[in-house]
Amino acid sequence: MSSDPDSGDSFSSATKGGMTVEECENMIQGSLRIPTVKFLREHLEKSGCSIAPNFIKAVNCNQRMSGGYVRGEGIVVCSNHLTIQDEVNQVVIHELIHAYDDCRAANLDWTNCAHHACSEIRAGHLSGDCHYKRELLRGFVKIRGHEQDCVRRRVMKSLANNPYCSKAAAKDAMEAVWDTCYNDTKPFDRAP
Repeated sequence: MSSDPDSGDSFSSATKGGMTVEECENMIQGSLRIPTVKFLREHLEKSGCSIAPNFIKAVNCNQRMSGGYVRGEGIVVCSNHLTIQDEVNQVVIHELIHAYDDCRAANLDWTNCAHHACSEIRAGHLSGDCHYKRELLRGFVKIRGHEQDCVRRRVMKSLANNPYCSKAAAKDAMEAVWDTCYNDTKPFDRAP
């Protein structure tokens, strides 16, 4: 979940590194061909949420973030903070899980810390964000329990950007919904 792109707080037209918007748009097209993205898009459609051709778009972001999902607008991928196809794929998958959650939960309130935490737990767990190899590349080395630690760390990082969630409220919300949300693998049969 991210800020409103029209607010000017998170998005700009200036490139600050990473790749160009055009390069990122080409990589998004590549992402649309991978099985997990196809699967998630199919399930969004099956859940009654149509996806416009510009649902996933590349932008330059002012905030240090990889991308975000904005209700009613779609997914933004921050081209200036990404450099390779795999990073774009991960952002698209992660944000599609948020879009799926938003679609299937009629009362999802992104200002509610528990709702936001639940979707972040699911996105972190189901997207592959916390795969062991990714964690090693980030400099986090732990043999046991790395995936859950990673998901928790990334949930807290995301909730820190939610103005409605203090650090204490974010941690309490994450702990309160952890078991239910971590074990909710829909639309997958199990965590990929």
